[in-house]
Amino acid sequence: MVRIILIRHGETTWNIEGRYQGQEDTPLSTRGLEQGRLLAQGLKDVPLDICISSPLQRSYQTCKFCADLHKLPVATDARLTEINHGDWEGVLAPDIAKAYPVEFEQWHTAPHLVQMPGKGGECLEDVRRRVRAAFDEYAQKYEGKTVLVAAHDAVNKAIICDLLGLGMEHFWQIKQDNTCINVLEYNKGTCTWRLVLLNSVNHMGFLFSGIEQAGL
Repeated sequence: MVRIILIRHGETTWNIEGRYQGQEDTPLSTRGLEQGRLLAQGLKDVPLDICISSPLQRSYQTCKFCADLHKLPVATDARLTEINHGDWEGVLAPDIAKAYPVEFEQWHTAPHLVQMPGKGGECLEDVRRRVRAAFDEYAQKYEGKTVLVAAHDAVNKAIICDLLGLGMEHFWQIKQDNTCINVLEYNKGTCTWRLVLLNSVNHMGFLFSGIEQAGL
């Protein structure tokens, strides 16, 4: 069996502002840094063998808090990078809604149909395909290991949907709070994944956050 502990990065200033981040390399906020420390404390007694992060600093920093406590290096995997929002990156959600009213509405009602506008813009299928390739590799490479994977909101939602056999139309039915913990297990004998834990934020002192972020 391979156990993957999938986490989302801590809060950034753009999360607070409701500004779409995508692949912009934004740092953690002061609260995001504290969330990372709390996450590391929450996982300090959980045996970890490998730590892998998106190369974006908000995920890497979050992962490193945990890795340092376990005296492990952090590897990076570009396939875990957040969705490329194209021309929406760096823009506040209300401004996107004004400039792209049809696409923005569709993003929240039928996200699987949206192609992000502009150079490099991705759709959820693009994200699903590259992240699934990474997880398939981890499942074959790390038998008997527990792997910490640090990624992003859209990345986590897309892979959780996919591993559960859900289409990307179910994207918004999964919530991912900052520094949330998800646990997924792969059974090599049956070639199946199961979800053990979803969006846990107990390490921050509450059962669920109640926070709704306007930007990703």
